[in-house]
Amino acid sequence: MTSMNEKPGSPPHVAALIVAAGKGLRVGGPLPKQYREIDGESVLQRTLKAFSQHPEIQQVLPVIGAEDLPLYNEYVGALDGVDTPATGGNTRQQSVRNGLETLAKAGQVPDIVLVHDGARPFISPELIERVVEACLQGAAGVIPATPVTDTIKLVNPETETIVKTLDRAALRAVQTPQAFQFDLLLNAHRTLAEESMTDDAALLEAMNITVVTVAGDAENMKITHSQDLEQQDSSPPIRLPRVGNGFDVHRFEAGDHVMLCGIKIPHNKSLAGHSDADVGLHALTDAILGALGQGDIGDHFPPTDPKWAGASSDRFLAHAASLVPEKGGQLVHVDVTLICERPKIGKYRAAMKARVAEILSLDESCVSVKATTTEGLGFTGRREGIAAQATATVVI
Repeated sequence: MTSMNEKPGSPPHVAALIVAAGKGLRVGGPLPKQYREIDGESVLQRTLKAFSQHPEIQQVLPVIGAEDLPLYNEYVGALDGVDTPATGGNTRQQSVRNGLETLAKAGQVPDIVLVHDGARPFISPELIERVVEACLQGAAGVIPATPVTDTIKLVNPETETIVKTLDRAALRAVQTPQAFQFDLLLNAHRTLAEESMTDDAALLEAMNITVVTVAGDAENMKITHSQDLEQQDSSPPIRLPRVGNGFDVHRFEAGDHVMLCGIKIPHNKSLAGHSDADVGLHALTDAILGALGQGDIGDHFPPTDPKWAGASSDRFLAHAASLVPEKGGQLVHVDVTLICERPKIGKYRAAMKARVAEILSLDESCVSVKATTTEGLGFTGRREGIAAQATATVVI
């Protein structure tokens, strides 16, 4: 599509108008909210960078209060790709119009303009791209919107009594940036300059111009109260990986199968042990416990306790895994190596991997099961038993 300002064959010129002329009184403190800091940067600085560093945006124009230039210079300063601020008006609508008129007098009039609240510093690149692309596809106006999850009541403001319950399936909470064909939005602001509208989309709606929605973003919050800054004014705690190792051995005894990584494998011998002697799951259980600093399998399931006689080892592994979230962690990867001459493991590996993933509630891509021999050396080489070693990675 070629917009009314765009020359055939030329790329569209997309501008972002960042409205930051308000006083932000509800947030409290000596500074307007757009100049308060989050992790060492002002709210407005973070917002401007999000647009100036986006490949879809060619021009960024902040609109600030008439007396706020010293604040802007101190808490924002010169930023690459950001124009000298325009001066806002007494209302948000007047500030947007002032910004649009400034853009209209610039060297290259935009084809598309995005209008965004300066106090929404957590805007994602993906959301910017969604509204721009919808405009490029021909929409006159585009607004990001999120479903309303709370029950909404229409209330008589004089009596504070409920009039009716609204159908939330048809309701949306709208956000910025709102994107528009530039000429349409400028004309709407000029035509309805004496009207009072809550957002720019409402101006187009009043002129019977269709505005479409795209998916919003729950993270795209507007800083309104002091607690909004308090919730954001700290880096998330650093989560570090912990790696645990496990090793286990079981000797052969008379029998007709072995249990390995939760899978029953036919064999001319079985593994001796107090439980089902699943050497793979035992090693893996110890690896998880090791990552958590929670001892070993014998501490949790003593071999002297008769209730664990013949127990299925998946119970041991599931118990170790249940301790991970209790300690504030997340199990992200496990790796098991079985060491034996016989039985051959290859054709059972996929089933073992799936079973371990099932016990641990992990995706199979986070589970590795493999086997090796000792080239005939040692007790495994003499086929006296099976050994296993395992590694588990937990992020806490």
